[in-house]
Amino acid sequence: MIRAFVLAASIACLAPPASADAPATIDAATAAAIDATTENWLTTTGAPSVSIAVVKDGKLAYVKAYGSARLNPNLPATTETRYAIDSVSKEFTAAAVLILAQQGKLSLDDPAGKYLPDLGEASSVTLRQLLTHTAGLRDFWPQDFVPPEMSRPTTTEAIIKEWAKRPTDFPPGTDWQYSNTGFVAAGAIVEKVSGQNLTAFLSNQIFAPLKMDRVTEDDTAPLSDPDAGAYTRYGLGPLHPAPKEGAGWLFGAAGLAMKPSDLALWDISLIDRSLLAPDSYTAEFESIHLKDGTDKHYGLGLDIEEVDGRRKIGHDGAGSGFLAENRIWPDDRIAIVALTNNDWASPGDLVNRIARLVLPPRPDQVFAKAVDTGLRNLVDRIAFLVLPTSPEEARAKAVFTGFQNGTVDRTLFTEGGNYYLTADVLADLKASLGPLGPIGLISLEGQSRRGGMLTRHWKILCGGKRLQVVERGYPDGKLEQFLVMAADE
Repeated sequence: MIRAFVLAASIACLAPPASADAPATIDAATAAAIDATTENWLTTTGAPSVSIAVVKDGKLAYVKAYGSARLNPNLPATTETRYAIDSVSKEFTAAAVLILAQQGKLSLDDPAGKYLPDLGEASSVTLRQLLTHTAGLRDFWPQDFVPPEMSRPTTTEAIIKEWAKRPTDFPPGTDWQYSNTGFVAAGAIVEKVSGQNLTAFLSNQIFAPLKMDRVTEDDTAPLSDPDAGAYTRYGLGPLHPAPKEGAGWLFGAAGLAMKPSDLALWDISLIDRSLLAPDSYTAEFESIHLKDGTDKHYGLGLDIEEVDGRRKIGHDGAGSGFLAENRIWPDDRIAIVALTNNDWASPGDLVNRIARLVLPPRPDQVFAKAVDTGLRNLVDRIAFLVLPTSPEEARAKAVFTGFQNGTVDRTLFTEGGNYYLTADVLADLKASLGPLGPIGLISLEGQSRRGGMLTRHWKILCGGKRLQVVERGYPDGKLEQFLVMAADE
């Protein structure tokens, strides 16, 4: 099936100029390298399709789609195919708030309670804190699957009543936790202040001026033919249509869909600072600092990083059956967009590979990274053999081994976790993971908190495969999820 995806027709075209000036171009050798890199990524990940856009010299330079937008029957992806961008949508909700601030209708430092009454503890959090994930509002969707309640329709009011009115997870401004709830509240404030539907406001103020002519919303209903279908898999098993989130859940936080070249036009406006007022860009690109001075490398709906001496901004997106990556190097006037209709293989890895072609790192950086990775793997293997096993590691190993046998100890999981682990899911896990044999290495790569849960990232080496596990669990020890995926190389 993977081979069929790669052989499916892929449509390529040089993008039209983003302005009256002559368009930037990607030379033939670089274009060929991008194509080879992308096709290799598609083959190794098993993703149905991926569509990319590259901005060079501040202009749309190259767009191309690879693989199948839909399966059974096969529909090749084209450069006009739209994909859900999920949390990349947060960039636009934040911009909407900035536009209203420019118009004098609100301030970033206004309390949310000024516009959304009866928020309880959350009444005092500011719009700036909502847009930088420092408000302390409990995230309603930390899972990497669609939990039972999210399979049913909801409303913005219901989300705010259930989640935004809860006691905050921490005093505002003292910590950072990713929160879709904060952006739902921000979207609701945009609608209340502007008097317009959020999507309509974005269309009038952003999409139309930038000539982003194929933007749609992905909240009320699934994308339909000829746009991309959503696909998922369990472990390393076969592809399945991904379930759609219930209507209303993605509002303000993850509700947009578009083609990559439209998203690239937005990136060009960020590079040129051409749409918003100068003060808005200053606020948007300023990394938030907690009250203790800690830099969280996040602005208003944007990651703010410095990698290999280069400033990089943007956002990724993850939803049911879709993943998105939008990265901009504003000082180099380069941006890369990659959208895909799978929810297991991050297009961020592909963007990094393409970035090496258009922003080649110094040779010593490549060597240092390779040496560092090799040493870490060696150290992890030695530690696995000689160090005592922690209870958390023993549990992770037991759950993974159970999956290899097609079984699960359901007492370890919450109601939502057991809802996800159906007989069909367990069958796919057994068929795809069982043949790999015993675990050769399991190592905790990192942990964080989100949505009231502790998230652990495990690395597993097994049968010559490098796997990653995203485990999420509650303070009482119950697991909400234990998702096994192939790791990015």
